[in-house]
Amino acid sequence: MAQHKVIFDTDPGVDDAMALLFLDQHPDIDLVGITSVFGNASIDTTTRNALFLKQLWAIDAPVARGAGRAVHPDRVEGPPPTFVHGDNGLGNVAGVPDSVDIAPDPRPAAQFIIDLVRANPGEISIVAVGRMTNLALALALAPDIVGLVKQVVIMGGAFDVPGNLSPAAEANIIGDPEAADSVMTADWKVVAIGLDVTHKTVMTRAEMAEVARIGGPKAQFLSDVSQFYIDFYQHIIADGMFVHDSCAAVYVVAPELFTLRRGAIRVSCEGIAVGQTIQKPDGMFFPPGPWDGMPSQSVCVEIDAPAVMSLIKKTLSGQ
Repeated sequence: MAQHKVIFDTDPGVDDAMALLFLDQHPDIDLVGITSVFGNASIDTTTRNALFLKQLWAIDAPVARGAGRAVHPDRVEGPPPTFVHGDNGLGNVAGVPDSVDIAPDPRPAAQFIIDLVRANPGEISIVAVGRMTNLALALALAPDIVGLVKQVVIMGGAFDVPGNLSPAAEANIIGDPEAADSVMTADWKVVAIGLDVTHKTVMTRAEMAEVARIGGPKAQFLSDVSQFYIDFYQHIIADGMFVHDSCAAVYVVAPELFTLRRGAIRVSCEGIAVGQTIQKPDGMFFPPGPWDGMPSQSVCVEIDAPAVMSLIKKTLSGQ
């Protein structure tokens, strides 16, 4: 019997697809819902991709369409990063249809999250690997869910390292900084898995090919989708890719592989450092500031990368 109920909030996205397959195939996870959000592609594309992967991989969990823009009305979204994830969000792989003949859940993602959390008090982990927009909207609609969610595990932020969209900011956070700040400062348990550790986790092309060989058609499709993404990373990694989103999925089942630092977190929402995630570590004292009175949250500062990668490869291979 699965030990962990999970809602996966995602913007598929190549590394999102890997995390989705991990969550669906790990025996200790009960994937109870998938919510789409804008980010790696438009909301139309990410929702289509979530529905397509659900159908292709025979995933039972329902898909709910989420937010297509940031919570702040003046926040302007730039063009999707097609150079990273392809025009179709899935590495330009052939066979992804323009539309899918299954419909999403009729509820918007925020309401979907609220309903599932209320129906399963204290049991659901939300794994959020895109913009935090759906979570912020759910908080605004139903503040009571902070006492009902087991934990919120996000892939986002850059705490002690440079960002990847600016020297200060990581992509998921800068895409909707107001939403990220509301999630970080809500009185629920947040674990932030940021670039500090995800840049230590690499899947090589050869390793992906071996996963596909062992794992069959599902893993083979993931391998096909990943080739464009691996090509993008050639300027950083020799024939491999970071597995950002899968790290957040792994934390749910193997938190012992991560070292955490506790402290209040704020997100900069303006200026040249917009999107920067800043933690005030517990036990450090400063003059009065924006971190005062905020809940202590967890930031991942170290990772057992070999063990994390071994678990990812084993799970994707269906072993």
